[in-house]
Amino acid sequence: MGIGDRLDEWKARGVITEAQHAVLGALVRRERFSVFVELNALLYIGVLSTAGGLAWISREYVQRLGDAAILSILALLLVLSFGYCVRQAVPYANGEVESPLLGYDYVLYFGCLIFATTLAFVETRFALFHGWDTHLLIGALVFGALAYRFDNRFVLSLALSSLAAYLGLRFSIFDAITSDAFRWAVCAYGVFLLGLGAVLLRAAIKPHFFDVYLQLGSNAVLVSMLSGVHEVGTGGWFLLALLLLVASAIGVGIRSRRFALVAYGTVYGYAGVTMRVLEWLGDALGSLAYFVVTGVMVIVGLVVIARRWGRDA
Repeated sequence: MGIGDRLDEWKARGVITEAQHAVLGALVRRERFSVFVELNALLYIGVLSTAGGLAWISREYVQRLGDAAILSILALLLVLSFGYCVRQAVPYANGEVESPLLGYDYVLYFGCLIFATTLAFVETRFALFHGWDTHLLIGALVFGALAYRFDNRFVLSLALSSLAAYLGLRFSIFDAITSDAFRWAVCAYGVFLLGLGAVLLRAAIKPHFFDVYLQLGSNAVLVSMLSGVHEVGTGGWFLLALLLLVASAIGVGIRSRRFALVAYGTVYGYAGVTMRVLEWLGDALGSLAYFVVTGVMVIVGLVVIARRWGRDA
């Protein structure tokens, strides 16, 4: 029995879906297949590498080239990238808008990175904003506006990350801030993202962006609870809160068919329990045995869930 026959048998038995049978069959018959993911990965790496190289050149050759030359180069790149995006953009819509070209989103992302590099260069050389917090806030606002205008999840993630960095830097300005207060600030930021995402989803404003708010917000809340598990006296309460949140994340992930939430809940829950168990075990051999057994169980469980997800999709 050949591979093609086995694929037919698996489809008849319900082991694989019709779509999976078509993809695997095309591979077996050596037909053409999509390299869309690979091309996008290469474009993403290329954009990051180019922007990183420009940032390095701006820092290392500022004395040789001069501030005016570097700012002129950065301004030219900004005009070219954002000008291209504006010319090729389709009209704004509250629903999802497909990119007009394959590399369009990455030109926009490149422009955002160049904008961040320009702000950083201006702050480093001229201290125009009198602090990095203002630089991060400007970046977050600009990136957020661009994300919604051009319908780009990458840029939205960049905006929310910049906002988180701004709030973190603002908190660090106060010397009296405690780790416990910072932990609750991170939790509040996560709740804010979840609430904002829910409001925009209900208002039908870019509802496909909700996953970005959901993932970043849930990660912020979970990591804030995880950071308190090791605290003396209150660690048990933090672990209880973490496990309740983990159960909620996994339940929501299963009901809404969002595997990322299931994975986050599993990983954070395992990390929290592991931190407490290692405190009780105390010896290296027991810790190693625990890691081997439970690590394999977690990985196998995620693989099984992922395969079931793909089969039901």
